[in-house]
Amino acid sequence: MPLSIEGKDYEESMVIRMKSISLYVDNGTYLTRMHPFTKLFYILTAVLTAVISGNLWVYAIFVGISSLALVSAGLFKKAVPLVVFSFTVLIVIFLIQGLFYYRNETPLLELGAVVFYREGVLYAVRIGLNILNMLFSFAIFVLSTKPQDLVEALERKGFSPRFGYVITSVFQIIPQMMGTMSTITDAQRSRGMETEGGLLVRARAFIPLISPVVMNSLTNTRERAIALEVRGFDSKERKTYLSEWKKQKSDTLLNIVFLIIIVGAIIWKIADVWIL
Repeated sequence: MPLSIEGKDYEESMVIRMKSISLYVDNGTYLTRMHPFTKLFYILTAVLTAVISGNLWVYAIFVGISSLALVSAGLFKKAVPLVVFSFTVLIVIFLIQGLFYYRNETPLLELGAVVFYREGVLYAVRIGLNILNMLFSFAIFVLSTKPQDLVEALERKGFSPRFGYVITSVFQIIPQMMGTMSTITDAQRSRGMETEGGLLVRARAFIPLISPVVMNSLTNTRERAIALEVRGFDSKERKTYLSEWKKQKSDTLLNIVFLIIIVGAIIWKIADVWIL
């Protein structure tokens, strides 16, 4: 029996909702085809190498590499909102460290009675680049990795399905709550509640949304648990997989390069300490 117009609209809305339940962007680029473990290894390489070296230019290099990877894969615009949120934290860090860092000695900028010191600003730059490095490297993984592919790869390596479920939930919780918040906001707006305007109006509209969002999250958790039990989540039988995901030669080559970078950073740090 063919679907009615309303049925087709409902089906399309459900498809859109399922696609938006995670931050994954399926644009068919090389990052989406890369094995999840390779991208996890890149996160480890970017964060660990920068921390071990402690040099600002190393942080900047990895931020640049991650940015170029996102731009080349068409994912940079999707990563911008994830980074913009951190700017408030970065500004606070610059203000606090530039003014009150305990090693401040050399004045760098004077704005009346307010003095920013070179030591504090450099320390704030280090922290800021570290945050951006982690955000951009994690953005590569989150935006180009389907949660199901990561869970399947983990289970193939012998991890418990429960661990995979936790990982999937972490990926889905933020988009799911954002979608729920948007739906409830539209419902409240249709009932005459003012949700747009000044800061005070938005604050008044936000408080009534807390209870429905929390209750909806609890209901979704219960329904998901029931659905998993019906599908034999706790079954001890050996599971089969719908698709075969194998590492490509490029994944192996990249993993070797990442390992060389980490080992090189460790050797460089040890040699630097030994010389000093």
